[in-house]
Amino acid sequence: MSASVFHRLETHLASVQKPIQYVGGELNSTLKDWDCGAGTDAGQTVRWALMYPDAYEVGLPNQGVQILYEVLNERDWILAERTYAVWPDMEAVMREHDIPQFTVDQHRPIRDFDVFGLSFSTELGYTNMLNALDLAGIPLHAADRTDDDPIVLAGGHAAFNPEPIADFIDAAVLGDGEEVVLAISEVVREWKAEGEPSGRDELLRRLAVSGGVYVPKFYDVAYAADGTIEAVVPNRPGIPFRVSKHTLMDLDAWPYPAKPLVPLAETVHERFSVEIFRGCTRGCRFCQAGMITRPVRERSIKTIGDMVENGIRKSGFEEVGLLSLSSADHTEIGEVAKGLADRYEGSNVSLSLPSTRVDAFNITLANEFSRNGRRSGLTFAPEGGSERMRKVINKMVSEEDLIRTVATAYSHGWRQVKLYFMVGLPTETDEDVLQVADLAKKVIAKGREVTGHNDIRCTVSIGGFVPKPHTPFQWAAQLDHDTTDLRLKKLRDTVREDKRFGRAIGFRYHDGKPGIVEGLLSRGDRRVGGVIEQVWRDGGRFDGWSEHFSYDRWMGAAASALDGTGVDVDWYTTRQRDYDEVLPWDHLDSGLDKDWLWGDWEDALAAADGADIEIEDCRWTPCYDCGVCPEMGTEIQIGPTGQTLLPLAVI
Repeated sequence: MSASVFHRLETHLASVQKPIQYVGGELNSTLKDWDCGAGTDAGQTVRWALMYPDAYEVGLPNQGVQILYEVLNERDWILAERTYAVWPDMEAVMREHDIPQFTVDQHRPIRDFDVFGLSFSTELGYTNMLNALDLAGIPLHAADRTDDDPIVLAGGHAAFNPEPIADFIDAAVLGDGEEVVLAISEVVREWKAEGEPSGRDELLRRLAVSGGVYVPKFYDVAYAADGTIEAVVPNRPGIPFRVSKHTLMDLDAWPYPAKPLVPLAETVHERFSVEIFRGCTRGCRFCQAGMITRPVRERSIKTIGDMVENGIRKSGFEEVGLLSLSSADHTEIGEVAKGLADRYEGSNVSLSLPSTRVDAFNITLANEFSRNGRRSGLTFAPEGGSERMRKVINKMVSEEDLIRTVATAYSHGWRQVKLYFMVGLPTETDEDVLQVADLAKKVIAKGREVTGHNDIRCTVSIGGFVPKPHTPFQWAAQLDHDTTDLRLKKLRDTVREDKRFGRAIGFRYHDGKPGIVEGLLSRGDRRVGGVIEQVWRDGGRFDGWSEHFSYDRWMGAAASALDGTGVDVDWYTTRQRDYDEVLPWDHLDSGLDKDWLWGDWEDALAAADGADIEIEDCRWTPCYDCGVCPEMGTEIQIGPTGQTLLPLAVI
């Protein structure tokens, strides 16, 4: 029986900021007996501690963790609880009073669970993982763990290259989690029922031979004299050479979350979210999410309607977000929008479409979504400032498209538009970036023209480009932070110089330094693990938060940890790779054919030189042979279904 640590924690809650985040008891949370599986066939309970490695306010709304929490707890023999990263003031209390990392549900120590599962949507959460392991009393290095320690399992988008954290995790899972967490639970249950033969090593072997769980310790990495990887090979019989991602088909059969968690403290998203489809085949070359989540799988209009109604009823949220990588691309989005707007007209329920592609937006859609709620700003992401850059990244949005779309929005009553761009894209020049200013000015000018008003606003938001694994840009050189900052300064000065537009254009950007660290972690190999550990030992926590991030700390740690390896931060970030180089993630299969990715990279370079090459969305064109559907045994699942949303019965 695992004892709660709440009695030790409670007396100190008044001394920390936002103590409510550590208390638990949220609406729709699940409390189960520690031995809930005792009366079942195998008589075994499988226990999961799930973590989104960030603060409660960011972690609680995370869809992935909420879905797995619910899927696992639906089984009478599985217990799942949640934990989040603790703020430095709580960490100090826990270290002083010997309180271990605990779950918020029943305040049980993380070390008592069978599996400690972490979902990484960004690599900057790695130091928080090390802190949680240390607070839990779990050895940082997987090699030092005993049979008393849980299996530390990584998932989420960052798990598509888990090599930088290979020393700290026992296993990683690629892709959709709903089915694989249940399969893993079955393996753990069977191993426990047999008396845990040969300890954790045997459990990890059983998970690895399935082909769906990556166990780093069963693979050896050999390096060449120039620092590149020579080979990654299994080091014992039965371990597969490649580990494949998991793809959930038929999203209608998995309508989660059905019991959305309602936070006790303020969180970053105060809404109920429904994922209306998964995957994207638009083919934007920079977009890892679009590449690794293929193929497109839509939820039907009826399932979406049922999920919205159930979620509102169970949670009390008044805003519903319809989520996906490009929500307006759903084949029945018009019917979904109208059906939901009709259904909730006159109520306090508002609908939102978090971001829309310029070429998928139409005013009818926007009007439906704003019919019942406040008319907030619209967000569009052209990504590249110039037409040339948009061809390089395969984001085929023309300047005319953008101006026409925002003109329509302004003329229908919108006053605020947000445009999102990236700086540092492959082949980019200063001139490409300065064209962002021209575009923003034209947007404002057009808005003033069509409305006759001067209170038109446009916010330009700029992120630094970081090359990611499993994308055509995985071979690209990353732009150094000095050049990034210089381009951003030139752009900011250009916007501000023009007094006619300067005040109407908001400008938001991050400096180039965090992007370099993200680049090191996203394309790193096992040698980068020493850097992460050193940063954590030097006090690194919450690296995704600008007020906690320290570039100097990362560079200092990299200098010492990579000393003698023959590689450095520039080698991982600002260096272009060749086709023949073995990439750290080549043994992890996202379904994408490497030759197809390389061909798309060559197309990008050709587009930079003026070639007119567009890779269209394969939902509407013949297959482009990216490899996913045949390789993964999947297929695109899209409507239209012809279903309609009926009005809700009045009770």
